[in-house]
Amino acid sequence: MTKFTFTEKKDTRSGFGAGLLELGKSNSDVVALCADLTGSLKMDAFKKEFPDRFFQVGIAEANMMGLAAGMTIGGKIPFTGTFANFSTGRVYDQIRQSIAYSGKNVKICASHAGLTLGEDGATHQILEDIGMMKMLPGMTVIVPCDYNQTKAATIALGKHVGPAYLRFGRPGWPVFTAADRPFIIGKADKMVEGKDVTIFATGHMVWQAIEAEAKLAEQSISAEVINIHTIKPLDVEAILASVQKTKCAVTCEEHQINGGLGDSVAQVLARFYPAPLELVAVNDSFGESGTPTQLLKKYGLAPEDVIKAVDKVLKRKVV
Repeated sequence: MTKFTFTEKKDTRSGFGAGLLELGKSNSDVVALCADLTGSLKMDAFKKEFPDRFFQVGIAEANMMGLAAGMTIGGKIPFTGTFANFSTGRVYDQIRQSIAYSGKNVKICASHAGLTLGEDGATHQILEDIGMMKMLPGMTVIVPCDYNQTKAATIALGKHVGPAYLRFGRPGWPVFTAADRPFIIGKADKMVEGKDVTIFATGHMVWQAIEAEAKLAEQSISAEVINIHTIKPLDVEAILASVQKTKCAVTCEEHQINGGLGDSVAQVLARFYPAPLELVAVNDSFGESGTPTQLLKKYGLAPEDVIKAVDKVLKRKVV
């Protein structure tokens, strides 16, 4: 068992804000656009430091995507900021036609994703966005796990060429990755080495998986935990290498069971290495108002739910 600890909790949206500011200092082509949620997206520091490179478009998300697409023609690298629901569902047509279809170098940065948005309720807790975005040809999809990784992912996107979707959250969350850990788009991070079962997790669910792994170790079950921070392009090599060793897997995500990480891993296994797989995700349901912890527990995304899925898949495992 690998010991993971944390000394503080910080929201991943603040990691985005810190990364954006650092990018702005190192690259004068980086510009930021926000749809009337500057404080919520933690874009205040960038706005203060670079007022001539910050564009407040108001509650006009579709217009923001069009503006961002146009700015790339002049060589700018636009980072758009609003809630995940408004970054995808409200503007999908503009993203598909103006950004993805023509391969524009726009970074769509989406906060307040998933159930952990909490008290704002089902209308704002988008759980379909990963599926929507990964289906767009040429779109890179990244879901970092904590403050440090979100900051690193934001900085990495400054050098990445092409449309990308960066998904992060609202609540304070354990900071457990090293601040200097390299972030490589498309390369999974092995958090814990194991031999009995693989747990693939993304976003906030990486910490849930780590907590589950510690409890499984007490039962003499050796779980390998892999952080799939890039949903697309998917690290197929890492997935296959792990499952070929453990012979079974569980996926964990703060997203609908349809269309997210679980579907992507299932496709890989179906094509290249059939093996038992269980999915921990929201089961075809909208959310509701509540605290992040309450909602994760009610909708089956708590560490104990990961453990139940491991127990289930181990019974299906063929040795």
